[in-house]
Amino acid sequence: MEEEKKSESLSAQQEEQERIESLILKEQPELKEEEDVLQVKDRKIKNLISAVILLGGLFVGSLFVDVVQLFRGGGFSQHALNNTDIFSSNGKTWVAYTGPIVTMQVLNDVACGDACKPDEVLVGLKQAIPTMLTQKVDVASEQGKKLVAQFGFKTLPAFIFSKEIESTDLFSKAQQFLDKQGDSYAIKSTEAGFPIGKYLTAPTISDNDIKIGPDNAKVKIVEFSDFTNPADSQFYKDVVSQAIKDYGDKIQFSFKNYFLPTSVQSLSAAMASECANEQGKFLPYAEKLYATQAAWGKMKDATGALKSYATQLGLNYANFNQCLTNKKYQDKLTQSASEGQSFGVNETPSIFIGTNVQTSAAKYDDVKKIIDEQLQK
Repeated sequence: MEEEKKSESLSAQQEEQERIESLILKEQPELKEEEDVLQVKDRKIKNLISAVILLGGLFVGSLFVDVVQLFRGGGFSQHALNNTDIFSSNGKTWVAYTGPIVTMQVLNDVACGDACKPDEVLVGLKQAIPTMLTQKVDVASEQGKKLVAQFGFKTLPAFIFSKEIESTDLFSKAQQFLDKQGDSYAIKSTEAGFPIGKYLTAPTISDNDIKIGPDNAKVKIVEFSDFTNPADSQFYKDVVSQAIKDYGDKIQFSFKNYFLPTSVQSLSAAMASECANEQGKFLPYAEKLYATQAAWGKMKDATGALKSYATQLGLNYANFNQCLTNKKYQDKLTQSASEGQSFGVNETPSIFIGTNVQTSAAKYDDVKKIIDEQLQK
């Protein structure tokens, strides 16, 4: 009996253990889900703590810089910058501007020396655009050569703005003096009246220009002149005629009429000289105009005098009269004026011996020296 009771007791115990194990197995998924939820909450708490620490560090750092700035006078933060338009640091005064940073490339030639110094121009531009940064570019460098080809510069120094110039107050006022190529703007220096330090090229001599001397002459000379200007008359007598006589076929001399468009007498004389050149009589006619300048130059209408000079010099009067009356060379004279302006000619006489420019102040010996140097090259 005792053995049967023991057996029944063991069987009951086994059943109870199996029931407990079954309950444990059923509860495990719920326990696992609770563990997962706790882990997610734990990660969120840790991330939040990290963010608080990071933001707190940045805030403390900003305050620290402000404190340093306050007590030591150095360093600055965005917070400080947002609350002032001017401050000092390391011996400099910094001023806040709303305009953009404009890059200015200054194209120049170091060998040109003082004549090409851009300081005066840059001071004026800096006053108009205080946020301007300058970059020096040598005309002999690859970048310099590209800029010359891109904009067709004739003179140095040359100045090129970045596209940010469009957002400045100066842009609308100076747009007529700017030449846009791509995203950059070059200043038309000669039209803006900027000083010329050096010429990169000389005026061209075309087939229909007035020319004395052969096309294969080694030295080419171009003169911009006004028949009504006494200084031109004297320069022709002292310099031009003497050079033509001394050098002969070694040089080619080209004459371009250049005068104020408001001068009626200058226009009439220039037209008459072109008509005389058409008949191969430019030099004698030019000499006649210079010699009688005081007479016809004061006439309200010099047409009669100009026609009489043609007769005196043996020109075909009918052809000359038709040429003068029809203003045959009006377009050529307009083109000559534009060319002179593009080279910054602001007085007559002005002569280009290659890229070397001389004005009325030059003496014959000065011109002769330049011609001799170029003949020896």
